[in-house]
Amino acid sequence: MPNRTVTSPPAPPARLPLLLPLSLLTVSLCSFAALCILLRAPMADLLVYRAEGEAVVHGGDLYGFTVTEWRLPATYPPFAAVLFAPAAWIPVPALKGLFLAGNALLLAWLIALSARLAGRTAPLPLLCAATALALWLEPVFQTLLFGQVNLAITGLVLWDLTRPPGARARGLALGIAAGVKLTPAIFIAYLFLTARRKEAATATASFAGTALLGALLLPAATVDFWTRRLFETGRVGKAWIVDNQSLQGLVARATDSAAPGLAWMLPAATVAVTGLFLAARARRVHGSDRWGILLTAFTALLVCPISWSHHWVWCVPLLAVLRAEGRTLLAATAALLFTARTMWLVPHQGDLDLHLPWWQQACAAPYPLLGLALLAGAALALRRRSGSLADRRPGGALPGGSQLSASSSSASMIR
Repeated sequence: MPNRTVTSPPAPPARLPLLLPLSLLTVSLCSFAALCILLRAPMADLLVYRAEGEAVVHGGDLYGFTVTEWRLPATYPPFAAVLFAPAAWIPVPALKGLFLAGNALLLAWLIALSARLAGRTAPLPLLCAATALALWLEPVFQTLLFGQVNLAITGLVLWDLTRPPGARARGLALGIAAGVKLTPAIFIAYLFLTARRKEAATATASFAGTALLGALLLPAATVDFWTRRLFETGRVGKAWIVDNQSLQGLVARATDSAAPGLAWMLPAATVAVTGLFLAARARRVHGSDRWGILLTAFTALLVCPISWSHHWVWCVPLLAVLRAEGRTLLAATAALLFTARTMWLVPHQGDLDLHLPWWQQACAAPYPLLGLALLAGAALALRRRSGSLADRRPGGALPGGSQLSASSSSASMIR
């Protein structure tokens, strides 16, 4: 009897690898939305943005109002208020829904950009799973809960700085981000220090353009902001509360001082100079912006007078880089630190933040301590790397103008 070959029907495409991450993302987003409804999340910062837009539309005093039960004022430059103008025509419930959905999409975008910074790609299943998990990192969680724009600002900076060298108008998006929130302007200094004067000039011109646009549309508010409001750091909030995860917040709580003055300013100046030096050196030694960008970002978060916990969304690219470099233990430790919410576990009602015992200080300042540890680790790694290179060259000199490839040298950072 002749042999007959039985042909199996073609196997259906594998959907399980995508189905599981999609399910995880759906559950994560639905859980977050339900939590917002149960807590009746006011999304206070979003209400400030809407009030800024109303001030622009109706010609109100941009820096003369306060909103919500916490009496929050406008603190951003006039250019930001111009961008918020469309929010004035959107009902608050709809605006909250749009911001939640938009921030979820921005988180996915930031994760994709973080993968690009780490020299990897983020396929859809990984992107869904990472977004579902990153949503519960405290800075990201708080950003969505308050209706903040941190993910958009960080995404703009990271997108611009991870574009190929020589890309058209590189630096433009960075300048726009600095025009909304001033802190990203530190990356302009980073570009200058790494001899990318064209990109730095583009970013500077873009930033100046945002100020000029604000002056043309809101001349009185522009004068008010740049001559007065910019220097009223108390408008942003109390520096000593645990919400503030900057170096000033750490020093204020550690010294039981609401206004630490020079006790904060001198260390902050030292950290600013050291952090930018390390960032520029990391770029020269490794031949890529991977650690240069991260060190610049964390330097900014440390030295800024107020860095609320939700400003630390730069934890997302940090975790991506650590994971891509095979530093699983460090990545897990950092992820735990950014999820644990220890600053909310210490007494912080009223002025209790200012009178914490010594053993609670670390719990009250996890992010600035991590930032300082990151700078210290980078300094040690770069010193070892420089010593290794000097030993390989005659006379102990460093290679003149040469750069190491990212694949061969990035793994030596932050050991």
